[in-house]
Amino acid sequence: MINQNSRPVILALTGASGVDYALRLLQCLVAAKVPIYLMVSKAAQIVLSMETDLSVPAKSSEMEKYFTELYKAEKDQIKVYGQQQWTAPIASGSHRARSMVVCPCTTGSLASIANGNSDNLLERAADVMLKEKRQLIMVVRETPFSNIHLENMLRLSQAGATIMPANPGFYNNPKSITEIIDFMVARILDHLDIDHDIMPIWGE
Repeated sequence: MINQNSRPVILALTGASGVDYALRLLQCLVAAKVPIYLMVSKAAQIVLSMETDLSVPAKSSEMEKYFTELYKAEKDQIKVYGQQQWTAPIASGSHRARSMVVCPCTTGSLASIANGNSDNLLERAADVMLKEKRQLIMVVRETPFSNIHLENMLRLSQAGATIMPANPGFYNNPKSITEIIDFMVARILDHLDIDHDIMPIWGE
């Protein structure tokens, strides 16, 4: 059963490489019984088809059903919103979401959010998190970073966002890609203050 006392987490996928980070995070949030508001950009849908074997529908209602069945989520645990769905609750500061994770995050989305463009629902939702002083985590996936990228990350960090590039560690001697992905996802879950068992705590 969904934890009714748990405020929703917004998960936004953009067109950067590394969608498996987002999919694993989504799976872990479902397992933690957390309500989830999900957004998948058109570019992210293309990357999903390139980097996975999943056939994710483009229509929001069908995508919602697809991920609910894929990860065996509770009814209404996952809510999917389109990029132009301006009546979605996450477009307003009155919504209940406590945190937003942009994962993976393109440097284009990084720039738009850093400059407060709010040209689509994803950017608007991130802008709301900043103005309401709520948690915004940016899992940037790019290398190398240009001065512009670094300036945008600094600007968002100064505005209260957490900049968390997809930069997994290897001191745990990962034996598979899954373990490399889990390293990053565990760090995100730690920042969301969500219990997990996918990675041991250092020193324990």
